[in-house]
Amino acid sequence: MESANPRLSGLQRLLVTLQPHRRLVLLAASCSVLNKIFDLAPPVLIGLAVDVVVRQQTAWLSGFGFVSVPSQLALLALLSFLIWSAESLFEYLYALLWRNLAQTVQHSLRLEAYDHLQKLEMAFFEASSSGRLMTVLNDDINQLERFLDHGANELLQLITTVTVVGAAMIWLSPTVAGVSFLPIPLILWGSLNFQRRLAPRYAEVREQAGDLASLLSNNLSGILTIKSYTAEAWELDRLERQSQAYRASNRRTIRISAAFIPLIRFAILFAFLAILVIGGLQAWRGTIAVGSYSFLVFITQRLLWPLTSLGRTLDDYQRAMASTNRVLDLLDTPIAIPSGSRRLDIKRVRGELRFQSVGFGYAGREPLLSNFDLLVPAGSTLGVVGATGSGKSTLVKLLLRFYELQQGQILLDGIPIADLQLGDLRRAIGLVSQEVFLFHGTVAENIAYGSFQCRRSAIERAAQLAEAARFIELLPQGYDTVVGERGQRLSGGQRQRIALARAILKNPPLLVLDEATAAVDNETEAAIQRSLDLITAERTTLVIAHRLSTVRHADQIVVMDHGQLIETGNHEQLIRRDGAYANLWRVQAGLRPGEGLCL
Repeated sequence: MESANPRLSGLQRLLVTLQPHRRLVLLAASCSVLNKIFDLAPPVLIGLAVDVVVRQQTAWLSGFGFVSVPSQLALLALLSFLIWSAESLFEYLYALLWRNLAQTVQHSLRLEAYDHLQKLEMAFFEASSSGRLMTVLNDDINQLERFLDHGANELLQLITTVTVVGAAMIWLSPTVAGVSFLPIPLILWGSLNFQRRLAPRYAEVREQAGDLASLLSNNLSGILTIKSYTAEAWELDRLERQSQAYRASNRRTIRISAAFIPLIRFAILFAFLAILVIGGLQAWRGTIAVGSYSFLVFITQRLLWPLTSLGRTLDDYQRAMASTNRVLDLLDTPIAIPSGSRRLDIKRVRGELRFQSVGFGYAGREPLLSNFDLLVPAGSTLGVVGATGSGKSTLVKLLLRFYELQQGQILLDGIPIADLQLGDLRRAIGLVSQEVFLFHGTVAENIAYGSFQCRRSAIERAAQLAEAARFIELLPQGYDTVVGERGQRLSGGQRQRIALARAILKNPPLLVLDEATAAVDNETEAAIQRSLDLITAERTTLVIAHRLSTVRHADQIVVMDHGQLIETGNHEQLIRRDGAYANLWRVQAGLRPGEGLCL
């Protein structure tokens, strides 16, 4: 399904979105129209029945060979049975088809929106709150589903009613028809006027709903901080203000939409009274038949009273259009980091990395990297150290193409990574970051994440290599223990080792550890270090660390400061140089500035 052009109206964008389902739309619409046609037949039957009783052998049905009153009534009974049966059948069919269409569109649109969302760059997620995105993927798509479920059918049946009934009334009595149609322009004008006034109101309501969802999502994620700082009352007050803003926005919208139906009813009442009097006088004078008058009285109600639901239908329509625009605006968000077309055979990756004249800066900030050059030989371990904000983690984000380079290029085995298919590039890299994310599921499922088809024995082997097997076996259900949302039932060190086991199971030619030991205790760090000695052999490894003990045995260590390399060498060479690295080592060893260091 292709996203619609944002310059089109909401309805036009919706129709473009429905193009892949046009056959189902046509079937559902046809059943709605046929149901309404059969639904309008009973007033005709009533008019014919009155005609039979009043005119008897000279009634209109006698022209078809049914002369006696019993035969005419029997024919009317048969027609009533067939018409009611057909109406019920098409009501079942349109309900079935519209609901299936609503569910199909909801399903495909949600999948398409989520798939597109996953392809967007990290900068998009940093600028958008997860709560607002959840509102689009859930509430807004559900709003569209509700409209397709009911509103589209109501609009079609209303149009059918006006067309069919109007033609019948003009044929029977142009005068009565003219009086009946008098309020319709007023009703349509009022409907369009209300629609124009409601459209921005509902857009505001959806924005307020997104803000409310964002606040709730953020607070649930930060519940530990809220509790530890006893900020429950403050957060409740903040939620009350945001909820009140959403409520006030809805109240302003309801005030307009609720006034629609009472105003329309008065217009309809005027037309009905006029038809009752004018049509009655015509029947009294013999201008029209009594049966025709009965038909006109009943059919007028069928014509005008459904217009009272126009306000609710337009209300649903405006809600759906506001939601549709938000969903389709997400689909129209351009993908800033396109995938390359060149395939990468992971089994043949040697792992040589070269940062060549790389330039990069985050949006709204000063450039961080400028003409940055770095070579990581295949199979070697590179340690990257430096103060916070020096650009260490940025190297990882650029390598994985979470952000796009603004200058220069990064090459993997001599191939620019921008030329490689994104999936192949990222499958070749195993990332273990400081902020470990575990999904709600079992320990085994989290270790196997990304390697979904692996065997249980491989999962357990990876856990052993990550020094995680011992604590996992002590858990209540071992590898089948549920870790909770974000892994909250495990300690930080346990989560870190599961993340390391996940990377080991992936078995990538490149391994990146981004502050992987920054938040763990010394025992856990030692365990992770023992694991690294095993898994980094014959594999290119980037170790980004604050703790210099983590990179002490790296083949090469680079020290970064404000996006520049200021020192390069192994641990012994950098200590002897007595520069920035040596000063960092003194700080972490608890030594005074200038105090001698032991290699």
